[in-house]
Amino acid sequence: MKKMPIGVGLVGLGMAITPHMLSLRELEEAGRVRVIGGYAPSPPRRDAFTARWGAPVFAELSALLEAPGLDLVFVLTPPGSHLSVAQAAIARGKHLLVEKPLELTVMRGEALADAADAAGLRCGVCLQHRFRPAALRLKTALESGELGTPLSASASIRWWRDEAYFAQPGRGTMARDGGGVLLTQAIHTIDLLLHLMGPVRDAAGFAFTSPLRQIDTEDVTAAALRFENGAIGVLDATSVARPGFPERIEIAGTEGSAALIANRLELHGTQGGPPELAGEDAPGGGGADPMAFDHGPHRALITELLDAIEQGREPSNSARSALPVQRLIEAVLTDAGRHA
Repeated sequence: MKKMPIGVGLVGLGMAITPHMLSLRELEEAGRVRVIGGYAPSPPRRDAFTARWGAPVFAELSALLEAPGLDLVFVLTPPGSHLSVAQAAIARGKHLLVEKPLELTVMRGEALADAADAAGLRCGVCLQHRFRPAALRLKTALESGELGTPLSASASIRWWRDEAYFAQPGRGTMARDGGGVLLTQAIHTIDLLLHLMGPVRDAAGFAFTSPLRQIDTEDVTAAALRFENGAIGVLDATSVARPGFPERIEIAGTEGSAALIANRLELHGTQGGPPELAGEDAPGGGGADPMAFDHGPHRALITELLDAIEQGREPSNSARSALPVQRLIEAVLTDAGRHA
């Protein structure tokens, strides 16, 4: 029997909408989904969404959640509203895809994950760097032992965000974003580091706010890390590095090393010779335009969630899998507060 397309609704029609809609249009053509429509409280955003994508809009959240054929809700609103939107969708029996971060705090993120689990619903989180082809190859290399035992790992996110980015009301504030460069920009790369290396046992951090913009969250950070597998490493994250550089993850093991530079991977073995290359040179969103990246990983992430819904299993990008990165961010900032 042919499966019916999964009906998708989108809540929040701001900056994050483009890679999601590009992915959904391709998945519509493949017969996997049907876009039911979108909701935002702002009439201009609803108008812009309809003009660009030709999709219906709803003037009230409840109207979208009660629309016939709706199965899955994308929560693309500012993070502090994720829990309330998710609770409203869960009450109506809808599966979820939530933009990063899962919520403003670990406690609120746990509440969201618990609510979805209690209702027997699938909840994925948009941490798409896990689904980049080069990251998938590195994950396989680590799991198969190609690099041996990991000894050292680092993540460097030296990005730039300009005045236009921070001109949006509330951008960069605790009230709107709940955090600065770690929670808002670097979270993707930090999550990928944990996805590859496993959880962190200890973290010592430093952080401050530069004089470049009027925000109340950190935009310069550094941390020393000790992983539960015994490896140690460093985290360097900032949004003040003009013009913005590709994010990097580097891992050294007993049998080889890897350098993951945005979408490109270099694998180096112990025998020397040229490295194995995977992925491609492509923008990673580190410059002034935060949306300058390929939507392919978004499509792969959404496909994984659709498969999980149809197969009755947890997605690999589940809500609960997104909690370790927030625990680490909170630990780094807590320790940084002791050194302020």
